[in-house]
Amino acid sequence: MFGVTQIHSYEDARALARKYLPWMVFDYIDGAAGEGIGEAMNLSALRDICLQPRVLVNVKERNLGVRVFEHVGKIPFGISPMGMCNLSRPGGDLMLARMAAKNKIPVGVSTVASTSLEKMIEMADGHAWFQLYFSGDGSGTTKLVERAKAAGYRTLIMTLDVPEVGRRPRELRRGFKMPFQIGPLQFADFALHPRWSVSSLVHGKPRLANFTEAGFEFDRTESRAAADWSFFDRLRDQWDGNLVAKGVTSIEDAISLKAAGVDAIQVSTHGGRQLDSARPPILALRDIRQAVGNSLPLFYDTGLRSGEDVVKAYAMGADFVFFGRAMQFAIAAGGEASLAQYCDLVAKDISLTLAQIGKTDMSGLAQSLVQPKARPTPI
Repeated sequence: MFGVTQIHSYEDARALARKYLPWMVFDYIDGAAGEGIGEAMNLSALRDICLQPRVLVNVKERNLGVRVFEHVGKIPFGISPMGMCNLSRPGGDLMLARMAAKNKIPVGVSTVASTSLEKMIEMADGHAWFQLYFSGDGSGTTKLVERAKAAGYRTLIMTLDVPEVGRRPRELRRGFKMPFQIGPLQFADFALHPRWSVSSLVHGKPRLANFTEAGFEFDRTESRAAADWSFFDRLRDQWDGNLVAKGVTSIEDAISLKAAGVDAIQVSTHGGRQLDSARPPILALRDIRQAVGNSLPLFYDTGLRSGEDVVKAYAMGADFVFFGRAMQFAIAAGGEASLAQYCDLVAKDISLTLAQIGKTDMSGLAQSLVQPKARPTPI
């Protein structure tokens, strides 16, 4: 693409985003819980999964399409719900919605999105799922569920792994808060990133649209610890569409959620942003699949960077996967053109990986797994 910086990998997008974004915003998107050990362990576990190349298999015709609920996607991945995507660039949420509509894939619309849930499902041409946080006494949560129903959402994602917001030192050091509180450090930060600052000034500062437009505020640090099984049962009764439980890595929890009538489980550690010592979710995915059987859809997010990562997640038991911060970095790197470029890059990488392992579609990929390489035992 003439005039558009070429992106050939996740690291390309991340590096370009780092140049464009203020330190405060970059560290908010890129940061993880604690020292980042949990995120690093999961990336290492993903890297160590091996696939077996095959030869003399006719793989000339390859199909990346996958059905997930009512969506029959052109590509086998969607977009995780992410808060305040307009921090990447003005209109970032709508860029994701248009990409979802084009590829007929689900885009997760966060409780703390920068664009209203009504506008997002309209721009996504119906290919949107609403993500819900429990907060306070749950009364605001109930109102959001009713709004999602009225807007035409058929799938609700209940995020369960944030009883309290994880401690993320990088964003704390930068003084990240919503709404922004501007002090000397932030003023200098914005001054040193004039392209982002001018653009944000012209378009207005990002806001929590699902709340400001409704006339009440949302505190992203508010405790969500009161959510329990009785709340989940009430939510299941209230919501007659597809209900996805997101943020699950425990076999015991997965079995209980299946019994409680969940329609799918999303295995995730919130991008490594909640518990630094959490077990790698890519390994939990394999164990949960074995525990719940093949009838319950399993989705996956956390740590996906490439098409090979997508194939590995399917081979470990996923029925569908979602990208998170990678999409925000692509938007920051060069707006909608770079987002499309990154999406195409991942799709082509998936297709090439399938060819290498002798597959023509996303089914039966567990047969391509090779035992991960052994790690030396620490002395």
